Amino acid sequence: MSKAQNPLSDPKKRAPATQLVHGGSERSQFNETSEALFLTSGYTYPTSAHAEALFKGEIGGHNYSRFANPTVDVFQNRMALLEGAEAGRAFASGMAAVTNAVMSQVKAGDHIVASMALFGGCRYVVEDFMPRWGVASTLVDGRDPQNFEAAMRPNTRLVFIETPTNPTLELVDIAAVAKIAHAHGARLIVDNVFATALYQKPLELGADLVTYSATKHIDGQGRVLGGIVLGSKELITGDVHTLLRQTGATLSAFNAWVFIKGLETLPLRVNQMTSSAGKIADVLGNHPKINKVIYPHHKSHPQYDLAKRQMRAGSTLVAFDVKGGQDAAFKLADALAVILISNNLGDAKSIITHPRTTTHQRLTEEVRLQTGVTPGLLRISVGLEDADDLIADLLYGLDQV
Repeated sequence: MSKAQNPLSDPKKRAPATQLVHGGSERSQFNETSEALFLTSGYTYPTSAHAEALFKGEIGGHNYSRFANPTVDVFQNRMALLEGAEAGRAFASGMAAVTNAVMSQVKAGDHIVASMALFGGCRYVVEDFMPRWGVASTLVDGRDPQNFEAAMRPNTRLVFIETPTNPTLELVDIAAVAKIAHAHGARLIVDNVFATALYQKPLELGADLVTYSATKHIDGQGRVLGGIVLGSKELITGDVHTLLRQTGATLSAFNAWVFIKGLETLPLRVNQMTSSAGKIADVLGNHPKINKVIYPHHKSHPQYDLAKRQMRAGSTLVAFDVKGGQDAAFKLADALAVILISNNLGDAKSIITHPRTTTHQRLTEEVRLQTGVTPGLLRISVGLEDADDLIADLLYGLDQV
């Protein structure tokens, strides 16, 4: 049997771990093993007629790296293969990806429905930024799909959710909300950063576009910024690409190359982080100085059944509310020796964040409390350290409270 007849010659038939090592690769004439890094802004053409055909879109190729770059292509294609998407477009940051995904799907006079439990920057796009351009928005409690149904209007064109949410790890039923959105002629965008493409497949559940901050798990070592939007070829090569081309929030080839290298180890890293996160949730869930622990695959989670149905695993984030409020949370975090205080996530290094005073500080206290961001809430992004060391570090911190 020839190589072409081998079933694994079809990248779609390979397991995710294999796709993330080999997917989307295009070797140059040098047949390199590691993907090439093309640091170029422009390209040359063999003839003027070739250039004309390229700019008309009659032939494939590259004409300017604001539009497309061979290294960025590999990253986009590899992510699309993992996600089960027809196409993807990469951006300079996660927020650039989210902003493009939202803006590319609406126009003045349209209406957006979104879950109120969102990362602060995402909530700003929906609640503050889009209304400046004539796009109204309604925020709802995303835990009940019927709240989306009640908020839909004749001019609703977009529903935007993240699940699990940042930082309170609430869940939204993707399949139920997708059904509601489509029944009203709207599209659904899902921010899938916390679950990762390994544990949750929004497109399979009915989403139209999926966004990621590649800065997080995809890089996995806190080095570079980037984002990506994935979906159907029609949406991605249409409005998403057009807005990217005109606004220039382009991912650098170097950052794309770092992400390509990060994807090779994504399953190893995320699986190890998830294993440790589950152990930490079990320990914190029984601690007398903690009001509650929040982890999707912990049986105490109020949406545990949905989490088990929608997510293959609980992923790498754990949230918990410390008795004693903000003062107690600060004492705990300040006493840690291994876990770092920072606001990133998905890193090889474990990170603890106090959302009320960092990622969600610009929101009013009323909104923070409404979305579960209490004074004692801490969020841990579990890294690759030994799980026993992380647990011992947290227990020491709790002893100081």
